[in-house]
Amino acid sequence: MSDTAVQTPDSALAQPAKHKPLVFSGVQPTGNLHLGNYLGAIRNWVPMQEEMPCIFCVVDMHAITASFEPDLADKTREIAAAYIASGIDPERSIVFAQSRVPAHAELAWIFNCIARIGWLDRMTQFKEKAGKNKERSSAGLYVYPVLMAADILAYKATHVPVGEDQKQHLELARDIAQKFNNDLNEPGWFPQPEPMILGPTPRVMSLRDGKAKMSKSEPSDLSRINLKDSNDEIATKIRKARTDPEPIGGSMAEIDARPEASNLIGIYAALAGTEKEKVLAQFDGAQFSGFKNELAELLVSTIGPIRDRMDHMLKDKAEIDRILSRGAERADAIAAPILAETKRIVGFL
Repeated sequence: MSDTAVQTPDSALAQPAKHKPLVFSGVQPTGNLHLGNYLGAIRNWVPMQEEMPCIFCVVDMHAITASFEPDLADKTREIAAAYIASGIDPERSIVFAQSRVPAHAELAWIFNCIARIGWLDRMTQFKEKAGKNKERSSAGLYVYPVLMAADILAYKATHVPVGEDQKQHLELARDIAQKFNNDLNEPGWFPQPEPMILGPTPRVMSLRDGKAKMSKSEPSDLSRINLKDSNDEIATKIRKARTDPEPIGGSMAEIDARPEASNLIGIYAALAGTEKEKVLAQFDGAQFSGFKNELAELLVSTIGPIRDRMDHMLKDKAEIDRILSRGAERADAIAAPILAETKRIVGFL
């Protein structure tokens, strides 16, 4: 599998000289990590370690915006194990749990007083997650994007790899940084974090519905490939994945009009490090039964080693806790002086 290319936008080069390049990203410890998390985020982080310093956080504070889970600590360890098993080096990069560094919460409150209600009202993810239960949703879910801005700016991170569903939140972080700098007359104090432009990354869809994104919250476990799935479970899920009765073939426009078929071909292309057009040409005229067998083998060869490394790590919780504690110390060493100066700028004693 080829590495995903990472490109730096020209605008990122315009950051003030005092803002050293730094990547920040994270995953919530809720539900089971699945193929979409891996292809859309974690796999792409690995080559970033070669480009610039990286901070990879397990965002456990975000995880409680909807509910409190009794196994949150174990889920946090599981995410950390997935990071490392996928190729994140905890010596080179910083890996830690968000709640262990006080700057996230303290800076979020300051930013709550910078952000405007109108900005938050425009956040589409809150509307999607709250649905018809807006009045019953937690205030934490509503100000979730402000905490995300604090996550990034607590380290003056300049680059943030984000998916389509998070781009609006990154724009909010940029708006908050700019308004803080302007209102407090501190030009350039916080950087304007830039989205990282990744190589071709598929939007991995449900194996049961090609029009719905693969999700941890989908009731049917057959809808996703979990990083913890056994080889037999992976093969079964791919075999049962929904397709249409037509063979593989046609133009890209035609295959994209067949969402389930397009999804499986896109997954194969991502795992093989190639383009959908080449996969389409390779299997032109083939039935999906044969294609699914090859896709299952490719998934097993990719996910299997990660799962095995995760299983090995999770047998030693104390070692994971040691890695997370050391990561929190390193993260706090960066964030604490930034928070202290921010509080001085605000006027706190």
